[in-house]
Amino acid sequence: MASLDLLATLNPLSNTPPSANFATFDTRNSHAVLDFDDTTSESCVFGNLVMPSNYAGGGLTIVLGIAMTSAITNAVVFSASMELVGNSSQDIDADGFATAVNSSSITVNGTTGNVFDVTITLTDGAQMDSVAAGDRFRLKIARLPANVGDTAAGDAELWAARVRET
Repeated sequence: MASLDLLATLNPLSNTPPSANFATFDTRNSHAVLDFDDTTSESCVFGNLVMPSNYAGGGLTIVLGIAMTSAITNAVVFSASMELVGNSSQDIDADGFATAVNSSSITVNGTTGNVFDVTITLTDGAQMDSVAAGDRFRLKIARLPANVGDTAAGDAELWAARVRET
């Protein structure tokens, strides 16, 4: 398998929001987006996923396509965490996400509405909650506005997420 093979593309319509502090569904020029607030950490969850059989166990690179509602300066920080929903490994009545991994502080695009990439790398094993090829899992994405590096004002809009093998 080649590095950075695309394993999944996730869009706002496949979000299964958590019960609290969830990113808000919105549209921008008929594009579905999820709005992440600039003052409260909000998240979205992509559920009912299955790791493709061609995943070779090299870790994942999550690439978030983000646009800003109003900010044209400063930076954002996002995190990603995974939850294995394997055979008898996770009671789906409760959350069991692995420890979240943060992106670096990414400077926003100088034009609102222009999509830019925020990349988060998860190593194989504990950071991925030991998800392997064929396993069921969920992926949680959150904006971290209380983080020292997240200084952009206004909502960050998730347009799509790509999951690639590292």
